[in-house]
Amino acid sequence: MTAIDAWPSVGVVVPTRERPEQLREALAAVLAQEYPGELVVVVVFDGTEPDASLDTARVRALPNARPPGLAGARNSGILALDTDLVAFCDDDDTWLPGKLVAQVRLLLDEDAELVTCGVVFAYDGATNVRLAGSGEVTHRQLLRSRMAMLHSSTFVVRRSALLDGIGLVNESIPGGQGEDWDLLLRASARRSIANVDEPLVRVLWGRGSYFGRRWETKAASLHWMLEHHPGITADRRACARVYGQLAFAYAALGERRLGLSWSGKTISQNPLEPRGYIAAAVAARVVSSDAVLDRLHRRGHGI
Repeated sequence: MTAIDAWPSVGVVVPTRERPEQLREALAAVLAQEYPGELVVVVVFDGTEPDASLDTARVRALPNARPPGLAGARNSGILALDTDLVAFCDDDDTWLPGKLVAQVRLLLDEDAELVTCGVVFAYDGATNVRLAGSGEVTHRQLLRSRMAMLHSSTFVVRRSALLDGIGLVNESIPGGQGEDWDLLLRASARRSIANVDEPLVRVLWGRGSYFGRRWETKAASLHWMLEHHPGITADRRACARVYGQLAFAYAALGERRLGLSWSGKTISQNPLEPRGYIAAAVAARVVSSDAVLDRLHRRGHGI
C-alpha cells in the first residue's frame, strides 16, 4: 500500500427533493468521514428552494440549474465544484465509517478513474450485504449485469474524467432512469472500475422511491439503453436480462400481450434467464408485480 503524501480534494454531490430529515442524516454521515484531505459537499435542490440553513464552511445548498431530475441535479453539483474528485450520495443513503479513505486510496493505488464499493441494502426492516466479489469490474461484466451493488452512492470519480472523457451524467435518458448504469458503461469502456469489496454504504430501498416503480419510463429507459449501448444486444445473456426487464415492466403496466411477447424474446435469447418466466407469471396474473418486487427487495435484489 503506497503512502499518500497529499490526499486529493473531494466534493460530494447530494441531490435532494423533499426529504429534509433523511437529507440531514445523509449529510451527517458524509461529514463524519475521517478523511485527511479537503472534503466539501454541495446539496442540489431539484424542484424546490435551497435550504440556506444548511450552508456552512463545508456545505453549500444550491438549486438545480440544469434540466429537472437526478441527472441534471448531479451535473449541477459537478459543475459547481472545483475539487480533484467527485463523489455521489443520494439523500436517503448513508456512508459508513472508513468509506471515503478506502476508496480514494484504491483509486490512487490503481490509477483508476472511477471507484465503487459494496453496499448494505435496507428494505422494510430487512438488510442484505451485496458485494461484487472482486476488486475490479470490467465492461463486459457491466454489459451482462447492472450489478446493483455498484450503486451511485458508492461512486468516487476523477472530476477531470467527468468533464473530458467519461462525460457528465446523461440527461437525455427517459425519466432519468438508468443514468448510473449508463455512466458505469461509459467509464468501464475506458478503464476497468476499481472496487473496494466491502459494504461501506447503506442504501435505503423503499416504496417511497420517486423512480423505482414508474414502469412506463422504466421501459422507455431500457429501450434507450439498448439503442445507445449495442454491446448489450451483441451478448445473448446481456440481451436476455434487459428483455426480461422490459417484459416485467410491460406486465406490471397491465400490458399483457407486450409482457408475454417480451417474455418470449427473453427466453429465446437465454432459456436460463428467470426474468422471462417471472414476467410471464405477472402478465398472466399468477402473481402481482408488487409481490415479486417485495420478495426480491427483502433479499437485496431488484428485477
